[in-house]
Amino acid sequence: MKKLLGCTLFTLGAINLGTIYGADAPSGQAVYQKRCAACHEQVSPRIPPRTALNNLTSARILRVMNSGAMMTIAYPLKRDEREAVAAFLGKAGAEPGPPASAYCKDRGVHIDTAASSWGSWSPGTSNTRFQPAGAARLSIDQVRGLKLKWAFAFDGDISSYSQPSVIGGQIFVGSASGLVHALHADTGCIQWTYQANAPVRTAISVAPVGRNHAVLFGDLNATFYAVEAETGKLLWKKKVDDHEAALITGAASVSNGVAYIPVASWEEARSIGPEYPCCTFRGSVVALRVNNGAQVWKTFTISETPHTTGKTSAGTARFAPSGAGLWGTPTIDLARKRLYVATGDNYSPPATANSDAILALDLATGRILWSKQATAGDAFNSGCMAGVDGPNCPENRGPDFDFGSSVIMIQTPQGRELLLAGQKSGMVHALDPDKNGEIVWQTRVAKGGVIGGVQWGMASDGQNVYAASSDAVFVTRNQVRVLDRDSGGGLTALRLTDGSKAWSVAPVSCAVDQIGCSPAQSAAVTAIPGAVFSGSMDGHLRAYSTEDGRVLFDFNTIRDYTAVNGVKARGGAMDGPGPVIVNGMVFVNSGYARFGGAPGNVLLAFAVE
Repeated sequence: MKKLLGCTLFTLGAINLGTIYGADAPSGQAVYQKRCAACHEQVSPRIPPRTALNNLTSARILRVMNSGAMMTIAYPLKRDEREAVAAFLGKAGAEPGPPASAYCKDRGVHIDTAASSWGSWSPGTSNTRFQPAGAARLSIDQVRGLKLKWAFAFDGDISSYSQPSVIGGQIFVGSASGLVHALHADTGCIQWTYQANAPVRTAISVAPVGRNHAVLFGDLNATFYAVEAETGKLLWKKKVDDHEAALITGAASVSNGVAYIPVASWEEARSIGPEYPCCTFRGSVVALRVNNGAQVWKTFTISETPHTTGKTSAGTARFAPSGAGLWGTPTIDLARKRLYVATGDNYSPPATANSDAILALDLATGRILWSKQATAGDAFNSGCMAGVDGPNCPENRGPDFDFGSSVIMIQTPQGRELLLAGQKSGMVHALDPDKNGEIVWQTRVAKGGVIGGVQWGMASDGQNVYAASSDAVFVTRNQVRVLDRDSGGGLTALRLTDGSKAWSVAPVSCAVDQIGCSPAQSAAVTAIPGAVFSGSMDGHLRAYSTEDGRVLFDFNTIRDYTAVNGVKARGGAMDGPGPVIVNGMVFVNSGYARFGGAPGNVLLAFAVE
């Protein structure tokens, strides 16, 4: 039996999910009785009773299961199960939107394409996460003097994980509730909002469409949207993968009117359920035209269609090949007319050649030109994480050393072009794009692990590549698994020329013994001339000198804020997206409640007074 927050998640081998996982639509009442009643029918000050849930809207209940306080318990449920139980428990009606006081007096959005910007996961499609001096307008001395200018709260959320885009004076940012906002960069007031069908975790991309512009993003239901930047009106939306567990976490890369979208999935997590038929999802890249959403091509990372390979010890059908999802933003190489992506692990055996790998695709057709695998034989799923391996855990399970971060395309000081990839194994790989991904150098920067190594992204300024280390560790305290406050973290600068270490900075242990605190530096890092910014699971945003790694700036985001939109705001763990730096301002999310981190719901804006 697995316990979480003092409440039963499910009983191994005791639940018959035949009707739930079958072709028929699930019964919300049946799902509630099997998965929820054991907690919500008891009297506990920590657990809202069913009568309290009946007073909430179905939309709010679904939101809490998708990305709120219940997401850790609800993630093994399939999407239609969550929707069914939310409809059964809640009342009809939409959630109220932001108060009128949160809106700008002038709601007009004006996109100045000549202005400095950060318009996707990175300022450019090479995904260096480096902002040049002219666009950053932030010197080392100014970094030392950064002060909080404003805070914006995502109402009702406990995670803040959609990296904003900034173009001139405009901000576009998604949220765990699925509400996408256009904000004024100087004040944080709202210009418009758009409600997506599911949480929006991707960074926001912006691209021209006719005389106007499109705000491009994906949701955790694998739907991709184009919304008019000037008005917030939907231009089009399209489901890019029909698999029930498919989702989009990486931002789209855009070139010549085509958006290249990475597709990953929840199926690896679904497999913790002993009667889940694991696994049938395959990662892919989907190319859509920005003006109308028409598909140009779609390429799976695994060419073979999944088929049955036998049964588990629980008698459930097993499928393969599966997995190799894409979590990060694709990298565009216009000179070679290629697209580079980094893949995840396989979910079920046998493992494939394109998992844990860097792939080069033809930009026009999506054909895979070459593949360089970093870790072979890596078949792993959440059935391997329940303390005792469950029926879905592969017999010869892999180490879960997938790639979560994007490939960086960069030129060394000597003029040689490299592809850089940071892996959860703790290795940074440099590849030659002209020699089918031949390894140039490899350097270890972390121990690596399931939530270790390089998680969400590195940065490079053309001299070094900067890699932050996660290496988070769980320990058991009072029969509850929590993050170890003394394990994980660190930042390393590697010379592009040969991968040697220019410097390495040790992590900072948690200052207070609070549940959810960890020194792990899992979030993507961001560089400007002279400084590299890294957020930590302890809630601190730090800026380090690129010369020697000394700390230039340190701000603890875990605190309460008076938000400009009048909503209760609090910072939390920093993970996932990294800071965005434009025109002397630094924008960063605080609050990442997955993996035991401190929850939060705030977007922070820093500037020099």
